[in-house]
Amino acid sequence: MAAAVERDLPLSGAPAAGGPAPAPAGGPAPAGRTEARRTEAGHVEIEDLAVGYDGHRVLDLDRLSVRRGEFLSILGPSGCGKTTLLNAIAGFVAPDGGRVLVDGDDITALPPHRRGLGMVFQNYALFPHLSVASNVAYGLRVHRVPKRERAERVADALRLVGLEEYADRRPRALSGGQQQRVAIARALATRPAVLLLDEPLSNLDAKLRREMRVELRKIQQSVGTTMVFVTHDQEEALSLSDRIAVLNGGRLEQLGTPDEVYRRPASRFVAQFIGAANVLEGTVRPDRALDVGGVAVPVGLPDAEPGREAVVAIRPERIRLAPVTGTRADAATGTSSETGVTGTVAYRSFTGDAWQVEVRTAGDLVLTVRVADSGAGGADPPGAGTAVTASWDPADLIVLDAGTGR
Repeated sequence: MAAAVERDLPLSGAPAAGGPAPAPAGGPAPAGRTEARRTEAGHVEIEDLAVGYDGHRVLDLDRLSVRRGEFLSILGPSGCGKTTLLNAIAGFVAPDGGRVLVDGDDITALPPHRRGLGMVFQNYALFPHLSVASNVAYGLRVHRVPKRERAERVADALRLVGLEEYADRRPRALSGGQQQRVAIARALATRPAVLLLDEPLSNLDAKLRREMRVELRKIQQSVGTTMVFVTHDQEEALSLSDRIAVLNGGRLEQLGTPDEVYRRPASRFVAQFIGAANVLEGTVRPDRALDVGGVAVPVGLPDAEPGREAVVAIRPERIRLAPVTGTRADAATGTSSETGVTGTVAYRSFTGDAWQVEVRTAGDLVLTVRVADSGAGGADPPGAGTAVTASWDPADLIVLDAGTGR
């Protein structure tokens, strides 16, 4: 394998004309960082970070802390500042203000190759004329890692991603998933304190993306490297992360574990962006129900003040459907039963593992319901035109504004 590295790698350490830019991973650690410290490395602190383009502010973070050894996903809609944040940490974008610290060292003014960070790009950025082993070795060669150690690190990195047998192949002979693993191996070979990943799975098909999620998480847990992962895929973030930072308009909307941001969203934006949510906004009635377009929705807000506006949300999968019986309120009135609201099924579609159902009440309140598929022998959910009651456990309600006036 070492021979393959030496044979294919250009002596100048520069990319061939028209080739991809070299991975910025693995530059020398900032002065004063010892090997002993490196074993405990990976704590990132972002303070008052502001970035703008052409006078337009695109990122404005008061504070964001990434713990040592954690997998943090940066999630948000297009244009929210995800990639800008990653580029500011990597050193590709100079901030207008604020600081980026790694293990207590202020790296804000350092160029990318001196930050000791690794980077995995969306397009992999592999050299097409170099072998897999030479691609992995590139950063090590540029930073003058001795030949014997370089060969050992390349072998270790390829073993970690399961590509030992592909060392002599060129990237064009690999699948998309294998190319992605080469890019990850190249970054990990330099043993960075922090690995930054910019939507690295977005070019893969759905099946391969799911497989690579598992592989990426296994690798991260195996090596213990701090990873900051940018994605717009909510399922990806929820399944991979120790914590998720949700950005909106360049600001941090919420930082928490996957279950926290999903079950206890801090804002209406997070509730609707992470997964799906039925947001119910209305006026608190004297009986503490919520008047939503003339429909009384029992939401259980004991401290709410009648007459105040309140906002709650309920996830589609937490809603149960049942046919309306003679003891229930008439679906045509859109009134509430003791467990939920009544209405009529307006739409039903099969999505593979579940059914999506829309229930419409007389007050034009529309609830989206997700019903798990019960299998070929099970009963399908009610079809269009069926009068139903949509109910839920009060504990599953997400209170966004309790209507208390506080």
